[in-house]
Amino acid sequence: MINKEAIDLGIEDYLRKSLLSKVYDVAVETRLDRLPLLSTRLGCELYLKREDEQPVFSFKLRGAYNKMANLSEETLAKGVIAASAGNHAQGVALSGRHLGVQATIVMPITTPAIKVDAVSALGAQVVLHGDNYDQAYERAMAMVAETGAAFVHPYDDPDVIAGQGTIGIEILRQHSGPLDAIFIPVGGGGLISGIGAVVKSLRPEIRIIGVEPEDAASMSAALAAGERVTLPYVGRFADGVAVKRVGEETFRICRQVVDECVQVSNDQICAAIKDLFEDRRAVLEPAGALAFAGIRKYLERSGPGNYIAIASGANMNFDSLRHVSERAEIGERRELVLGVTIPERPGSFREFCGALGAYTVSEFNYRYSGPAEAHVFVGLKRRPGDEPAAQLRQAGFAVLDLTDDETAKLHIRHMVGGRAAVENERIVSFGFPERAGALLQFLESMDHPWNISLFHYRNHGSDIGRVLAGIQVPPEETDQFSAFLNRLGYEYSEVTNDPACRLFLT
Repeated sequence: MINKEAIDLGIEDYLRKSLLSKVYDVAVETRLDRLPLLSTRLGCELYLKREDEQPVFSFKLRGAYNKMANLSEETLAKGVIAASAGNHAQGVALSGRHLGVQATIVMPITTPAIKVDAVSALGAQVVLHGDNYDQAYERAMAMVAETGAAFVHPYDDPDVIAGQGTIGIEILRQHSGPLDAIFIPVGGGGLISGIGAVVKSLRPEIRIIGVEPEDAASMSAALAAGERVTLPYVGRFADGVAVKRVGEETFRICRQVVDECVQVSNDQICAAIKDLFEDRRAVLEPAGALAFAGIRKYLERSGPGNYIAIASGANMNFDSLRHVSERAEIGERRELVLGVTIPERPGSFREFCGALGAYTVSEFNYRYSGPAEAHVFVGLKRRPGDEPAAQLRQAGFAVLDLTDDETAKLHIRHMVGGRAAVENERIVSFGFPERAGALLQFLESMDHPWNISLFHYRNHGSDIGRVLAGIQVPPEETDQFSAFLNRLGYEYSEVTNDPACRLFLT
């Protein structure tokens, strides 16, 4: 809960708190880089605020340190506790080491070892608990009650917000010329609240635009509803902003300073990671490239201007790069993914290849599936204005555009091997926590001996692995099956009738 005195803080008060912030004991003033290649390509003046160059490769250090540096010596003597699976944990750990304070970080069991090791190396005590942030947070609050240690919230705290606001001060000092908008990634709201309060106090004409993943848009939902709402599910690809409910104080500030929010797809985030690597040779984490993805989306409906994106972090799991590389071209619409039906007769395969003409094929999966027809899963490189799907249809082929079909891109492309007629098969997509025993727990949770007819697992370096499972469920047991899915506690969605599943699996 926010303390009562915070309710009386106006945005000018936050400007003052940011100006008096103590962040530079540990943080550095980061560069504001012009993006020359992207500015030329997109016809704008584009800049990147390089928070990925902080000592812990993320802006989170600013808010964590400012909070801890403002605690009394008596409070600090009891230590501090935080809950985090990533960047905030490292910020608290480094701040604790600098201040000589014992920091304890509760992290989900599913946290990748690279992040756990990084926090431990900074001198913090790591407690692994639960499968997600919410469970880790509950454990952290229980430890606060037991020990009397101070809790360092990742975003919903005035001192944390003011620490992040120092980024806004730096931007206005580094860029005194025309500036139309600042694009800021949004999770719980601490970063956009701090920057927004500072910028609107000094240059209210500059637009403050929040950027969220389409599957984790908690601030957009709250602003639309006029109150905080809790999302039932958030995607975890951009794990740094995967927050179901924005902060109380951050929402109060955002209602005053945020001009609009833009939502982007995971593929568009991948495209932004690639763009920024090509321009600055920076390898940003998904949340770190989120703001620039927002600029690209914004430019689809707005004219050129002077824009700044916040590069919020670079704590990328190396395993995630495979997924980013796979999706970046799709995110920029330079690659299409198609399901094409061709007649099963001599010469049809050659006719199909001939209809592709000069298109570069990035992926090709073919499998005989019956005496009448066959199905091809194909990826094609394209240029602006190209319409390969229309070209194939004109040549007489049935074409299904799968470019925006997540099941197709995540699973089906790796499974093309011929359809099967499986009685009473239900196909379900699951998000499995990445920890030992998760699959066994899934199997043991079945209180009925349903047969698993299909199983495909994919992970791209996050704490959630994606599973596509086929399960044979007789119609009279539908209610039992639904109860099982809800009781399991994993993210899931049934995709039995997904177009890609119907074309290639069932």
